[in-house]
Amino acid sequence: MAELLQERRPRAPGTARWRLLGAGLVMALVLAACSPVMRFHGYAPTDDDLAELSIGQDTRETVAQRVGRPGIGGVMEGSGWFYVQSDWRHENWRAPVELRREVVAISFDGRDRVTNIERFGLEDGEVVQLSRRVTDSGPRGRGVLQQVFAVLGNFNPGAFLN
Repeated sequence: MAELLQERRPRAPGTARWRLLGAGLVMALVLAACSPVMRFHGYAPTDDDLAELSIGQDTRETVAQRVGRPGIGGVMEGSGWFYVQSDWRHENWRAPVELRREVVAISFDGRDRVTNIERFGLEDGEVVQLSRRVTDSGPRGRGVLQQVFAVLGNFNPGAFLN
């Protein structure tokens, strides 16, 4: 028994404290990795900014000076401007979730004067399927090799002699 006690080495002072600190640090990193990450995209003018605009008087240039140019314009020349802002929450491996979306649409007439200002939120939107294309899987029935051998089987050398 005395030999067993002699073989034991005394621990260095503070070793338990360092292990506890290391475990706490690892736990803090694990918890930090689980917290959601917020992402903010785009820009939409505030109601105060839009209050400075006058329908029928302001033009594209004065709108650009007061609230800035949008990131998105209409596809038709002379159509409206669209300001889009959205807030997303990313959590671990899950798909991102859109928490808030604002779309400000400013319409213009033929003389480039403001005709309408509208604000839409996430609750106003609808999911619209723009296009659905299904690729045909090709000919059905015979495979490629079967078609090649069928053509070779129909070969008639006498057709070249005539």
